Amino acid sequence: METLAIFCLALAYSSFFSGALAGTFTITNKCPYTVWPATLASAGRPQLSKTGFQLSSGSSSSIDNVPGNWIGRVWARTKCATDAAGKFTCATADCGSGQIQCNGKGAIPPASLAEFTLNGDQRKDFYDLSLVDGYNLPLSITPQGGSPGCKVTSCQNDVNKVCPQELAVKGRDGSTIACKSACVAFNKPNYCCTGNFNKPETCPPTNYSKIFKNQCPQAYSYAYDDKSSTFTCPTGRSYLITFCP
Repeated sequence: METLAIFCLALAYSSFFSGALAGTFTITNKCPYTVWPATLASAGRPQLSKTGFQLSSGSSSSIDNVPGNWIGRVWARTKCATDAAGKFTCATADCGSGQIQCNGKGAIPPASLAEFTLNGDQRKDFYDLSLVDGYNLPLSITPQGGSPGCKVTSCQNDVNKVCPQELAVKGRDGSTIACKSACVAFNKPNYCCTGNFNKPETCPPTNYSKIFKNQCPQAYSYAYDDKSSTFTCPTGRSYLITFCP
């Protein structure tokens, strides 16, 4: 029994320092309408137990056992429905799986993203909100149970209300339901920070990215918007993601 106890203690000790500790993502919908949250793991990382689900207004849902070294993103789809053939589609941020579960498929821009790099080995997580590919709804990330230095990052303003017509995605009623980034809309190197514009010195903010930044100062507005948009949490293991905070 003593040998077994020592083995179990050693295993727990090893798990703690290898970043194997699991956390929880709690996802809350404060929008006045139903959303369909989705998750996507980066290459080489496991998909979470929920890759897509429905969340009515005012409801919350948890995703448990998020690996301590998980890298990926969380977003929400809007105006979703299943057609007569059984295909599930959404007007914004659809993942193209044809199902509520995204099953390893990412959001089709524009989509507001909550991004995570959980570094269990180093006991330091990185997280951010990204509007680099555009915006579809407000969102925030709130660390849960971490140290006092873990800050909330939030994009509360409705970018759709100030979206230029050349970037706007229109709904059936003609209203703007999402806002493309200039990179997505025009696919030019100076907006996408590619080619000769592939470093911070040659890819400054543009008039278009400044629209997103003015509305959501804590969110990434373009590829090199790091200084004011990346957040860290030394002991964060669980996070609250809120849509329409």
